[in-house]
Amino acid sequence: MKSLLIVIINLIAFVIMPAAAQAQQSILQDPVAFEKDHFTKSCDGQVSFGDHFATQQDINNDKLMDIVINEGEITCKGEKGPYCTDEGCPYNFYVQVAEGGYLMIATAKIYGYDFIQRFGNMVLVMKMHPRFCDRKDGEAVCEITVRVRGTKFVTISQK
Repeated sequence: MKSLLIVIINLIAFVIMPAAAQAQQSILQDPVAFEKDHFTKSCDGQVSFGDHFATQQDINNDKLMDIVINEGEITCKGEKGPYCTDEGCPYNFYVQVAEGGYLMIATAKIYGYDFIQRFGNMVLVMKMHPRFCDRKDGEAVCEITVRVRGTKFVTISQK
């Protein structure tokens, strides 16, 4: 009975592990080109990108330049910011990894962000819809301060 249980567990592991391995994100060599290619296809070639579409900055304090993509800077078939709503525009955050290339670590729908220094580290102060701070529409914008550690967003405060 014990050996049958071990065989079943091994069988489950062999079935589940390949699916989990495929779910891991791949490293991109050029996230700006990747994003531009994606939106060029989805907009049937009728797309333009604003000056602030891609921003290079070290968001995780590791001395490697990371990339932030602002989808609000896309004009698709004549419509500016087609993926933006009253909750903001999608931003994609990519960190450069030591192995070479970039990993997307987060996507957030925000109004914008400030990149400031707090206690010796650079942090993102993201301006978000009031509901993210348990407020109603029309109330003050929610500001969530996060520090990026490696490939994870760590919330420091929200107000």
